[in-house]
Amino acid sequence: MNKIHQISAEHLSIEQIGEIIKNGTKLELSEDARQRIIRCREYLDNKIKESETPIYGVTTGFGSLCKISIDKDSLSQLQKNLVMSHACGVGDRVPNEIVKIMLLLKIQSLSYGYSACQLKTVERLIDFFNNDIYPIVYMQGSLGASGDLVPLAHLCLPLIGMGEVEYKGEIFSGADILKKMEWDIIELVSKEGLALLNGTQNMNAFAVWALLQSERLSEWADVIGTMSLEAYDGRIEPFTHAVHAVRHHKGQIDTAARIRELLEGSELIKQPKVNVQDPYSFRCMPQVHGASKDTIAYVKSVVDIEVNAATDNPTVCPDEDLVISAGNFHGEPIAQPMDFLAIALCELSNISERRIYKLVSGTRNLPSFLVAKPGVNSGFMIPQYTAASIVSQSKTYCTPASVDSIPSSQGQEDHVSMGANAATKLYQVVLNTERVLAIELFNAAQALEFRRPLKSSPTIEAIHKAYRENVPFIDTDEFMAPHIAKSVEFLRK
Repeated sequence: MNKIHQISAEHLSIEQIGEIIKNGTKLELSEDARQRIIRCREYLDNKIKESETPIYGVTTGFGSLCKISIDKDSLSQLQKNLVMSHACGVGDRVPNEIVKIMLLLKIQSLSYGYSACQLKTVERLIDFFNNDIYPIVYMQGSLGASGDLVPLAHLCLPLIGMGEVEYKGEIFSGADILKKMEWDIIELVSKEGLALLNGTQNMNAFAVWALLQSERLSEWADVIGTMSLEAYDGRIEPFTHAVHAVRHHKGQIDTAARIRELLEGSELIKQPKVNVQDPYSFRCMPQVHGASKDTIAYVKSVVDIEVNAATDNPTVCPDEDLVISAGNFHGEPIAQPMDFLAIALCELSNISERRIYKLVSGTRNLPSFLVAKPGVNSGFMIPQYTAASIVSQSKTYCTPASVDSIPSSQGQEDHVSMGANAATKLYQVVLNTERVLAIELFNAAQALEFRRPLKSSPTIEAIHKAYRENVPFIDTDEFMAPHIAKSVEFLRK
């Protein structure tokens, strides 16, 4: 039986989001959230009746059209037109897993009672989530400024019987999925289109997904780097606690401690060493992996705040009797951290590729390209090429998107965050980092076998054994791409 998570004003952590998505947890509104939504909607309805002053996006047009007043009979059509006209996405589809996080974040944001959505609108978004109905959303189109207007328009089009969704592996039109599920079309009321489209839930969903992957990949980087260290006959001294205690960086201290822990009981690390020093890619794992850990922790602290925020516009505050047009939809607070996270992940792959290179270099009594008979066999020559190509691509993705801005809406939206571009670039860097680490594992596992009969630690040997159940030792040249693909899958198990 599926667990139920109640949407409320209680803090929602990134770990909770990961568990909700992973476990297929269903959502429902808490009674407090229901009352907040109802109260805010009633407040705005009364405000429209009583006020003669134009309210941006409620009784006026949008963007540079904010000076045009809309008569009361056209308020609903205004919101429907907004959703339709803003659905201009292009490019690849946003993966379903990230779309589901988008739905959760949009529901969470609307539940605080500052957006003036109808209760039934929020409940329909919950219906989509609980039934694994994934609106078709596209990667390109958002400036990350007036919210993620384009992707959120695609996310919400099916509410009004438009757009497309994926359900049980099939594509349905918005109208057809509503008919199939026997649900009514949502008739949007004043301000609702803005509430649905304004907000950072697209870029923030990518950020949440990337953080969940980053923590996993950071852990793997330590494990795989340790296996490479053993295979390269490296030294343990650079991981001594006293070295890192004098520099004080938490990520560095934690990485050194983790590598010492992974090496406990190793025969290889205890054998006398001929080499006085190891290359930086081995010796400086605490400094490099640790810096990435610290960056992940910082980005997580920022994204955690954004997850628990109301980010549409205008902000409706019943307690203060205020409807304020401001800028909570602007993506800058998470655009910069996402660019930073991409750099941190790229560096994990960058140093990983250098370790791959050392393992195939024919030094420290390892055979050239990690095969017993090099020459006839190219062995692991080309996986290093692949890793180098991937790392180079990630470096181009790490040019920050958040330093760019192109004015839009006739200059009304004159500074934009490009946070959605930061998000989609980060997505690619996550996938690239995973692939490079998988290639390093492929190489490290092969190299470790040339150190027999000596063994690494019980932990590293257990991982090696589990990996060998998926990917074999390469004796002579084989078709390598399937082994790399299986290595990637191994990291996801």
